[in-house]
This record gives sequence, structure tokens and C-alpha cells, in this order.
Amino acid sequence: MSCLSGVRNIISINDFTRDQIIEVLKLSAQMENNRDDCLKNKCLATLFFEPSTRTRLSFEASMMQLGGSTLGFADAMVSSAKKGETLYDTIKVITQYVDIIVIRHNLEGAARVAAEASTVPVINGGDGANQHPTQTFIDLYTISKTHSELLEGKKLKIALMGDLRYGRTIHSLLIALSFFNVEFKFISPPSLRLAETYQDFLKSKNIKFDISESLDDDINSIDVLYVTRIQEERFPDPVEFSRVKGSYKITASLLSNVKKGFKILHPLPRVFEIDRSVDELEATAFFEQAGNGIPVRKALLHLLLNNHEL
Repeated sequence: MSCLSGVRNIISINDFTRDQIIEVLKLSAQMENNRDDCLKNKCLATLFFEPSTRTRLSFEASMMQLGGSTLGFADAMVSSAKKGETLYDTIKVITQYVDIIVIRHNLEGAARVAAEASTVPVINGGDGANQHPTQTFIDLYTISKTHSELLEGKKLKIALMGDLRYGRTIHSLLIALSFFNVEFKFISPPSLRLAETYQDFLKSKNIKFDISESLDDDINSIDVLYVTRIQEERFPDPVEFSRVKGSYKITASLLSNVKKGFKILHPLPRVFEIDRSVDELEATAFFEQAGNGIPVRKALLHLLLNNHEL
């Protein structure tokens, strides 16, 4: 029996074991060229209380490529939330119309609340500064394609740079990568440093990491540089954001000394942190990373709706 049997919702990467994560990556590879109608007559609701481009559109594209349909909203102001309807009641109603829900919300824990209210599978498309598990599967899938060492048990040095305090993609990714043979470098302004809880988590697993405010000369030892934007919308104080805005900018010249096979990833959108001079470099993998959203999300939809029998 598959180790994914019984998986009903995708709310947090904490809910997955190493074996389950690897099985999702294998399912994703099988979905690369899969365009059958295995989800015919199934409907996905995309409930986006926060803005989204890649997550929402790639879920919709994935559902349609598998023969299904979609409905939903991309602005909470056009939903009954504007009238004061609770998230719990919204989910209770939407489950009458669809077979599966993907939700993005500004409040941490909102996806878990949705799952408790729902009678159909729920996928977390990002809840505040907490988690973004489907992006994590995309990130891992991209790294496994560019660096086969990940699944072979060989060590990789991975640098996570930018907003480590509020970055939900960072939080999910470091938890998932803790199942593999990795060493971390965390690069951020002091005010956006990785929370102590995550540092303690890595220490409990004896995972080596280094904290720095700059990429410096250590870049030539890094296998993967994962960059995130500094998220203005997460800051409670605009003055605090203005202090760290534009703290980093990756340019082609900065990457002139990287090791062979080095890749730069970014969950997108980028703002100031990666110059367009980087786009044509062999090291650039963030557009491929965005494209990997299709096979990964197809795999997750298939998993939850078709018992992942490929």
C-alpha cells in the first residue's frame, strides 16, 4: 500500500513524512506529460482571500489539464466575507458545490479551520506568514531535478535569503529539507532573521546552519540560492519595511564565481532582489521552478481526488 494512502488534506508540510514527500515528487514526475481526463466531472474551488498569480492560475490550469473544471474568486471583496460571513460558514457553503478546495488567506491557521469545516479535501495555498506546502513541493521538485544529489542522500549546501521572518515559503521549505542531507546558510537583515523556533528545530535535528547578513565570498560553496522578496504586506509598520526595502540585489556579476551546477531559485514575484541581468544565466532556475507548479499541483489534485492510482 502507498504511504500516501489516507492523505485527505494538504495543510502543512509538517503533516508529511520523508517517504510521503518523496512519493509526491515521484507522482509529479509522472505528471510531467499527463493530460488525461482522470478528473473529468470534478470541480475545484479557488478561494483566494489574498492576491495570487502563479498559485491560483497553476491550480486552475492543472485541474483543466486533467479534465476538471474550476470556480472561485481572486478577491475577497467580491465574496460574502465583505458582508461579514465567517470563513467557517463560507467553507460550509462552498463544499456543497465542489469536490476540492484550495484556499489562500492572510490569517495563519485559516487553512486548518477550512479543513475542519469542509467535507471535501482542502489544500493550503498559503496562510499568512505560516506555510505554503504546495510551493514547498514545487521547490523540492525543482531542486531534485537540478540536483539529483538531494534524493541520493548526498550533501547539498542551500542558502535561503531575504525575508526569513515572514516568508512562509522559507518556513515550509526548511522543514521539508530537514529530511535530507543539507546544510543551511540564512541571509537576512537582523530584523528579518529566522525565528528562534525554527533555529531550535534545526538544532534538534543536528542540522548545521550559519546566519549572516550578506552572501559574501561563501557563494562559491553554495549549491542552491533560494531568494525571497521582502514582503511589504506582512509588515505591521511601514517604517520598518522602509528600513529593509531593497536590502539585497542579486546581479550577474555577483554570480560570476559560483560553483558548477549552482542554481538560483525564487518563489516569485520578484521586486528588487534579482536583477534581470541574471535571467539569461545558466544558473537561473526560477522560471522553470514556476513551470513546475503544473506537474506538482496535478499530482496533488490527483492524489486527493483519485487515490493517486496512476
